[in-house]
Amino acid sequence: MVVEFIRLELLKSIRSTSFAKSVMVGVFLAFLAVLLLGYLFLLGLVLKDIIVKYMGMPDAYEVVSGSLIYFFLIEFMYRYFVQKLPVIDLESFLHLPIKKSSIIHFLLIRSFISPLTLVALLVFGPFSYQEVAFRFGNAAGLMWLGSLLLSSWSLHWLMLWFKQRFEDSLIGIGVVFLVMLLGLGSNYYGWFNLGDLMKPLFDASLTSPIPVIGLLVLFFTCYGLAFTYYRNNAYIEDLTSEENVRFVNQSLGIFSRFGLAGELADLEWKLIIRHKKSRTYLMLASFFLLYGLIFYTNPMYKTEGGGFNHMFVFVGSFITGIFMLQYGQLFLSWNSSNFDFFLAKRDGLASLVKGKYLLFMAISFLCFLLSVPYAYFGWDILLIHLATFIFNMGVIIHLVIYLSLWKPKPMDLNKGAMFNYEGVGIAQFLMIIPMMGAPYVVYLPFALLVNQYAGLLALGVIGGIGILAFPKLAKFSIDKVIDNRHEISASFRQEL
Repeated sequence: MVVEFIRLELLKSIRSTSFAKSVMVGVFLAFLAVLLLGYLFLLGLVLKDIIVKYMGMPDAYEVVSGSLIYFFLIEFMYRYFVQKLPVIDLESFLHLPIKKSSIIHFLLIRSFISPLTLVALLVFGPFSYQEVAFRFGNAAGLMWLGSLLLSSWSLHWLMLWFKQRFEDSLIGIGVVFLVMLLGLGSNYYGWFNLGDLMKPLFDASLTSPIPVIGLLVLFFTCYGLAFTYYRNNAYIEDLTSEENVRFVNQSLGIFSRFGLAGELADLEWKLIIRHKKSRTYLMLASFFLLYGLIFYTNPMYKTEGGGFNHMFVFVGSFITGIFMLQYGQLFLSWNSSNFDFFLAKRDGLASLVKGKYLLFMAISFLCFLLSVPYAYFGWDILLIHLATFIFNMGVIIHLVIYLSLWKPKPMDLNKGAMFNYEGVGIAQFLMIIPMMGAPYVVYLPFALLVNQYAGLLALGVIGGIGILAFPKLAKFSIDKVIDNRHEISASFRQEL
């Protein structure tokens, strides 16, 4: 049966119209994976020396065993955003005369064959040999490493169930944020040491096989949990998306007064909520609202004699404009599958561009409102966010959109955002330049020659002028889309 599944997978790949492209992408990603795994193995080789020689801690085992909980918290986070689900492949198998349970077993086991599975082994395998086996014996080293690997691999099955059950829901995001805050805040505020929770388990594995046996039971229990859930819901309509349809189709009334452009902005919002990749961008934008906590609470960025750090201008611009930058960099690629609809509609392209402008402004304004609590760190922060928000709406939004119109590429909305480069070109990488540089071009001359508040005032004034001149500035992007509409449409018809 396994051979038959492999044969079907090979036929599916070879018969694809984009087989050559897929092979090239696969080779490139394999090279990156080998490179990154090589760095992780190198880290494992020098981990003991880093702890003993550079950190000045004589007992490397105590440090590592007491810190493993943080490794698993980080693993939980990156698995949530990176680990792929085997759901889409069900469509290729469910119609075949094969037992449903066999299909689920194959897809789950295939998902386990991943570079993520090797991370814990490469990092802690050398350490287990150099430190644990050397101090406590080979059997202790194997049991300690086995306990660690089984804990890591159990997270694989648990995450398959968790993501399919709660992904993109408020519960899933809430759990991820809670885990992150628990990991970062517990030691920082001195509540308790998270490392003490799991260290006794790994200490016990040095002298007894019971922890290994218990974790092996946990490993198969998590696998059974994932298998049972996928088997019971192994129908495309069940495993694809379980959003609340009433919420997904909810209209935003603020756009109704802007005519056809407002209707298209409202439609764009529904599409963002409905599709996986765009939803991920929206979630990341909300996640990056916490970006200011890295800078505003860091003593390194405190200034003497009053005023604020010049870096805060970038932070404010980033927080209030992150969705515009992320989502806007693929401006027309989001509509690649239905671009011809707008092409054939009267004033369709102009209304499409205007609708996206409205959406970016609305969500950026929401990000600004959500960032108001940063005033707790000083009224200067609120002034920075206000000035950068106005500048983003008057200047940056036009730069981002105009750059994104340079040779847009097609994109599949149903694929995840992580390690998915569909629709991405050189222009998308260049967009960070105006986002980072343009505010400082206006701010720094006034801040250095007069004072920082004069620089913020200049940002607000230039941004305000851009908002007043919105119709003329937006016309540049609208005209570019209309002039290149047939070339853009032809590029969107290319096979992904």
